[in-house]
Amino acid sequence: MASLQGRRHVRGKIRPPQRKSNIETLFDNTWSTLASAITTIHEQKAYTLSYEEVYRCGYNLVINKCGERLYHGVKDLIEKYLESEAEMKIVPVLGIADTSPSEGVQVLKAIQKLWKHHVTCLLMIKDILIHMDKNYVPQSRLPRTYDMGLYLFRDTVVRSPKYPIKSYLQKILLNQITMERKGDMIDRGAVKSCTEMLLELKENQGIESVYITDFETQFVETSREFYRLESEELVRRFDPPEYMRKVEDRLNEEQFRCSHYLTEKTEPKIREIVEQEMIAKHLKTIMEMENWGLKQLLINNRLEDLERMYRLFSRVTNGPNELQVSVSGYIKESGKAINTNVYPSSSENAEKGTPLGVALALRWVQEVLDLKERFDVILNSAFAKDKSFDTAINSAFESFINLNPKAPEFMSLFIDNKLKKDFKGKSDDEVDNILNKTTTLFRFLSDKDVFERYYKQHLSNRLLLGKSLSDEAERGMIAKLKIECGYQFTSKLEGMFQDMRLSTDTMTSFKGFLENAVDPPPIELNVTVLTSTFWPVPSVPVACNLPAEFLAATKVFERFFTTRHNGRKLTWHATMGSVDLRATFEARRHELNVSTMAAVVLLLFNNVPEGESLSYTAIEQETGLPTENLKRTLQSVACGKFKILIKEPKSRDISDTDSFRFNSAFTEKLSRIKIQTIASKVETATELKETHEKVEDARNHMAEAAIVRVMKSRKSLDHNNLITEVISQLQGRFNPAPSMIKKRIEALIDREYLERAPGNRTMYNYLA
Repeated sequence: MASLQGRRHVRGKIRPPQRKSNIETLFDNTWSTLASAITTIHEQKAYTLSYEEVYRCGYNLVINKCGERLYHGVKDLIEKYLESEAEMKIVPVLGIADTSPSEGVQVLKAIQKLWKHHVTCLLMIKDILIHMDKNYVPQSRLPRTYDMGLYLFRDTVVRSPKYPIKSYLQKILLNQITMERKGDMIDRGAVKSCTEMLLELKENQGIESVYITDFETQFVETSREFYRLESEELVRRFDPPEYMRKVEDRLNEEQFRCSHYLTEKTEPKIREIVEQEMIAKHLKTIMEMENWGLKQLLINNRLEDLERMYRLFSRVTNGPNELQVSVSGYIKESGKAINTNVYPSSSENAEKGTPLGVALALRWVQEVLDLKERFDVILNSAFAKDKSFDTAINSAFESFINLNPKAPEFMSLFIDNKLKKDFKGKSDDEVDNILNKTTTLFRFLSDKDVFERYYKQHLSNRLLLGKSLSDEAERGMIAKLKIECGYQFTSKLEGMFQDMRLSTDTMTSFKGFLENAVDPPPIELNVTVLTSTFWPVPSVPVACNLPAEFLAATKVFERFFTTRHNGRKLTWHATMGSVDLRATFEARRHELNVSTMAAVVLLLFNNVPEGESLSYTAIEQETGLPTENLKRTLQSVACGKFKILIKEPKSRDISDTDSFRFNSAFTEKLSRIKIQTIASKVETATELKETHEKVEDARNHMAEAAIVRVMKSRKSLDHNNLITEVISQLQGRFNPAPSMIKKRIEALIDREYLERAPGNRTMYNYLA
């Protein structure tokens, strides 16, 4: 059965071509105008454009929702332009840098030329797209037109993915700077333009510049290697002063470079590299060089070089400390040499207290003063009055001064000599200046109580023998000591001046008393009454058989004194006085001013027939003077400049077998002659030992007094804190050892001033 197959016909629908929407038509027509305008701007023909027409095009596209297409269209157009320009104008000159590094500046100029033109075009393009930047760009969180153009230059030109512009730019900039460091001339303007370009180009976050990531990091590393090699070479070739000048030049050059054609933000990083590579790594090498190292600079007082060394060393962390240690070491070494000059034979002599002349003592103090003055100038001129250097210098002086066991005595002798002789004819300012310098040395002494003992002895001699040139200078010195150590230190010294003033008043009254006296003394008598606690007088006076005339005069004064000061006891000290004698020689008469002991000896010869002698033994028996005092007295009148007595046999030293006769043939132009007792003004070993024993006794009393003061105020205190407070109170006079304080605590416990707290042996209680 046949079936019919039907056909299904589909009717096709023919549609007409779609027409573009009004917006697309608007975009095509408007974008064409804008693109042509941007091209015209790139071709440097912007003067042919109508700003109002072009601006209206951008405005219409944004308000008609074509902002995205407009933004990306502008971006693509600029990117293609930059690719084309880089390929035509920059890439062809890259090869020049390979063939001639010095000509690499041509690459910099090509990049800079394109950069400047690009920035100029961006400013124009930005102006015609203001509406897009104000509306579409913020909503879409995109870079504004100008920033977008900068990013395109960064990614298309500087960091071109097609051409090695970035690596060439880095290499050329680094080469140019290296060439300048080596003394060659470069085109700073071209380098500056490129670094400014890199600074303006930012990373995507817009904070860090391309300058840092693409140039500065490599610049810092290459600079480190450059200065590492250069510093090693310069240290080998030049002495320290010249080396430091070159380092300073490099620092100035880098500062100039960063401020003029890099950026000031790079300067701290480069400065640190120069400081580390050229200074920090060569500190000891610079200071310890034999030719004009630190020692030679100090010896030759090269203030300018020292100041430069201080400035440079202060730039690095450990520099000032290393310089301080070396300067301190030099001072200690110089001080050791000064001490050695005082004890030239060996250090053992210093410990034994070898007797030395006053001249050597004065020289020691003067050399120390000269050294201190030299370093004061260095501190002020070279080390900028740096407090840490001042402390280091003072510490070094304190160290070597206290290594000399006779330093307190020497300083006292120096002041004694100045106040007796050297201040004559000097102005008040000069006197005050010298006293200030001496006080500075006194400040370094740890044994100030030892100095006080010597100073008191020397002051007493000046006052009693009338040798001081100026009471004002004397009081000025005491005032300075009071400032340094307090009233207690100088109270006895001031008491000595008070005694001298009272003695003057006493003698005025004594003269009035003599006018009505029935039995006036056979000789003119002038007495100085001393308070025993103020003056350094022995508790037992030196034995001396005074002549009858002397004894009669003392009895008259004692009778006068007891009528006015009932209960006071007078003790006569023959070793502390002087006598004026009238002596007749063959040529003429002379008035002799001698010590009381010398007068006692000379008066013996009034009873000796002319031409006859007295033996040493006979003189000793008649005078009753101790051996040491008698021998010094005889030396002064028989072996000194003025030989009133003739000694047989002739020699400088006095022995028990010598004999003496009056020198009637003595001649001298002066009518009045002053004969000083010959004495060792610097203590002998025995005298030094006695002084130290007396000082130790005084220190024990001071330590016990300080302990009692502290415990009386605290009532109860532990051992460590008691030691600390006692040391704090005593260190103005001397530096007590904790062991010494511990012994005094034990002594006070034995005498029941203190007790140990029950159950705690480290605590002490005060017993009222």
